[in-house]
Amino acid sequence: MLNVNIICVGSLKEKFFTDAVSEYKKRLSRYCKFNIIELSEEKISDQETKAQIDKTLLKEGEKILSKIGKNDYCIAMCIEGKNISSEELSKKLEEISLSFGTVNFIIGGSWGLSDEVKRRADFKLSVSKMTFPHQLFRVMLSEQIYRAFTISSGAKYHK
Repeated sequence: MLNVNIICVGSLKEKFFTDAVSEYKKRLSRYCKFNIIELSEEKISDQETKAQIDKTLLKEGEKILSKIGKNDYCIAMCIEGKNISSEELSKKLEEISLSFGTVNFIIGGSWGLSDEVKRRADFKLSVSKMTFPHQLFRVMLSEQIYRAFTISSGAKYHK
């Protein structure tokens, strides 16, 4: 069974987001081992400078990279990534499961992902050119992972 992790900077604060992710985690349990790995955000002053942002990205990137196994497949969620359909994500997860035991979806903090994390990624994925709150996006990504597995299994969820 494929291990699917969402490695993310920050934690869910609203109960309705937590409940939604918990529901998808429960649904996904029949298809994969699904985990959320939350990492603490780096604090930055209100008058952020480029140097502070770069330092934040570096520190958060180091935390992310420390959670990735040497043989894991990594998908960086970033705006410069490729847009794919739900069906294409389903096929991609099928292909990944043939060669890898673990796939990590990586969501950065407020400033995104460090260049080091993007270089480590095997695939860069974008769901939209729009910006979403990280908490909402975690729910959206969980749903799309669930949808991908239901497509592969032929379940009625995806129409």
